[in-house]
Amino acid sequence: MRLLHTSDWHIGRTFHGHSTLDALRGVLLELAEAVRRERVDAVLVAGDVFDSATPAAAAFELFEEAVLAIRAAGAAVVMTSGNHDSAARLGHQAPFAAAGGVHVRTRADRLDVPVELTDEHGAVDVFGLPYLEPLLVGGRTHEEALAGAMDRVRAAVARRGNRAVVLAHCFASAGVVPRAAGGERDITAGGLDVVPVSVFAGTEEAPVAYVALGHLHSRMQLAPQVRYAGAPLHYSFGETSPLRGAWLVDLDATGLHDVRWLDLAVPRRLSEITGPLEALLADPALADREDDWIQAVLTDPVRQQDAMARLRQRFPFVARLEHRPEGAPSADARSYGARTAGLPDAALIAGFLEHVRAGAGPSDAESALVADVLSAVRAAERAA
Repeated sequence: MRLLHTSDWHIGRTFHGHSTLDALRGVLLELAEAVRRERVDAVLVAGDVFDSATPAAAAFELFEEAVLAIRAAGAAVVMTSGNHDSAARLGHQAPFAAAGGVHVRTRADRLDVPVELTDEHGAVDVFGLPYLEPLLVGGRTHEEALAGAMDRVRAAVARRGNRAVVLAHCFASAGVVPRAAGGERDITAGGLDVVPVSVFAGTEEAPVAYVALGHLHSRMQLAPQVRYAGAPLHYSFGETSPLRGAWLVDLDATGLHDVRWLDLAVPRRLSEITGPLEALLADPALADREDDWIQAVLTDPVRQQDAMARLRQRFPFVARLEHRPEGAPSADARSYGARTAGLPDAALIAGFLEHVRAGAGPSDAESALVADVLSAVRAAERAA
């Protein structure tokens, strides 16, 4: 059986104020052509299908177009909800979708009920773990929530005796926290919540052939059978990997046989250019970056008038501009909003407490209280 592992479509997300719908449409339709060309049996989408719990109509239209194209190419679809999705909305009418070969897994109470696929060797059970809010599943951390979920999955694998594949949406690590791997916002309300890769390990009685992870936006291999596919587009300048694509996963009669990377086209590259404004406007070596998304760092001693407008005359897709004078002190001169953009809520609260307390941050008890309150708020938002 051949599976294609993708994740983090984030349909409806913008890139520094620019719509990504057209670019994403092209990539997802290319992915559907790859399904046909590579004879893929099932496409796995490991969470964050949408970027918002309340997607706009145009986002739903692209979702339908992409899924229908994948089905027309001959593959079943198995997808789970991520921390950006509304589980209730994504899972609406899931039984009807399953009748058409699109299997949507959003219910924590049914995460040990697999989607059963078949090939010439028999059955393959695909267990789709939706994003698990710890407060709602009886855990204080995401590690505890996923450990409990995997206990249920392993029990089902042992009972059923089929080859098993797992989808999960989390911040997993094989020992080193992969900070530069994706540029995604923190997955928990209470702060960084890393899940050790050992949580997904199979046993002799309940082997797990492959674990398809979502949440980080760049591809990563945590173990031969545990991988991130990353997002199909670049969604921030923090996503340092230039590659976009998906993993092709081949199973044989006993389990995992082979995994190889499938490149997808990058509609527009990310580039950073640094130097004085006049030099950037005149440098012939930058000719091949004129159609890239540009993050420009100006090193002029003083701020240049109309710098963004002038840069866009040569680089029409300048998305971000920073003034960093050459030889200036290394102190962060950005505004408070710029320095805190993208930080998780818990980090914002901790920073505020440090500021008003002259450097004394929250105590352990206060941090735990903040985590519980924010987790409750997130749970209420997702249940809405």
